[in-house]
Amino acid sequence: MLTIAIDATSLTSQPSGIGLYVYNLIYALNALQNSESFQMRIAYQPRLKNWLTGRLIVPNILNLDTQVYTLPLPVSVTQILSKFPNPIIPYYEKYLGFPDIIHGTDHIVYPCAKSLKVMTIHDLTYIKYPNFVNWIVRSYTDRIRQCLKWTDLVITISESSKKDIIEYFQVKPEKIYVTPLASRYNPNYLSGVNILNIEKQVKYDFSKPYLLFVSTIEPRKNINAVILAFNFLKQKYKIEHQLVLIGKKGWKYEPIFTAIENSHWKNQIHHLDYLSDELVGLFYSKADVFVYPSYYEGFGLPVLEAMTLGTPVVTSNSSSIPEVTGDAGILIDPNDYIQLAETIFKVISDSQLRQNLIDKGKKRAKLFSWEKTAKETLKAYRSII
Repeated sequence: MLTIAIDATSLTSQPSGIGLYVYNLIYALNALQNSESFQMRIAYQPRLKNWLTGRLIVPNILNLDTQVYTLPLPVSVTQILSKFPNPIIPYYEKYLGFPDIIHGTDHIVYPCAKSLKVMTIHDLTYIKYPNFVNWIVRSYTDRIRQCLKWTDLVITISESSKKDIIEYFQVKPEKIYVTPLASRYNPNYLSGVNILNIEKQVKYDFSKPYLLFVSTIEPRKNINAVILAFNFLKQKYKIEHQLVLIGKKGWKYEPIFTAIENSHWKNQIHHLDYLSDELVGLFYSKADVFVYPSYYEGFGLPVLEAMTLGTPVVTSNSSSIPEVTGDAGILIDPNDYIQLAETIFKVISDSQLRQNLIDKGKKRAKLFSWEKTAKETLKAYRSII
């Protein structure tokens, strides 16, 4: 039976971004093991801090009866070693139980001698927009170039990212497999849930209409444009809406909070840190518009999540985002905050347009599921056997 080891190192107790991809992929693959005749196992490397204190186990977010294989080196050491040809990492293949395929899910795959090697490259922000990432992420480039020397197949999450990988890493198109992502929500996610109880978990008055942004608070997401657009709407149209920003602080977030502090309407701008899936889902479902003018995305999961839960979407016309939205969202130039503002105003002032976007978004979201992602990932694995 085919054995596949999935690298779960990027998982944390509060997954976002790549962590959500790994979490949902593992659960979706787990559900397919019997029907698709393969065996999944988990590969994991502790972070240096955990390694030093002897905590070598996967965060308890994974509640699965699946065998876990832990490499006895901290991930930071392995990432350094993976940049150079060396005999050390293949030695540790025995700690993975010699699977048929090892899938590195976060821009790295170990040079195992006996396993076929698959690597997911999510996007190329660190090459295309190095000013948007920290020095750790910028170091991905050398690591990926080295890993590509032994990688049998690259998985990526959009045709846009595939095009970038071909251009910047000169990978042959036939060696890249696209497996689109999916929402953590379904259209009925909040049905049967006690909404009042969920609302009590956060300090926000849901009786006030609001515009919503959800993602990590960092420069690439272009949150300053959201704040500028909000200020413009308040000044020109006197809209009654609040602005809600949900997400953990990432990197270079200080100018974003400076922009909030300098706004005449700062008391109507609310930053909420990491929230439970239920709470984020509730904010999506009650928002008048989801605003996402990101400069660059490998996929753009928040856009899909908003559409799934019936939120009209105004987002960027750049990178992978048009692939996700299709005709179900309104696309704008992320460099033009006035266009962003005018588009938002058009949506909140035209109930027919708003309902049309909601209906199209829900229909579009049905095209994506984690089961489809898992099945496409299995097809990718089997294409190299």
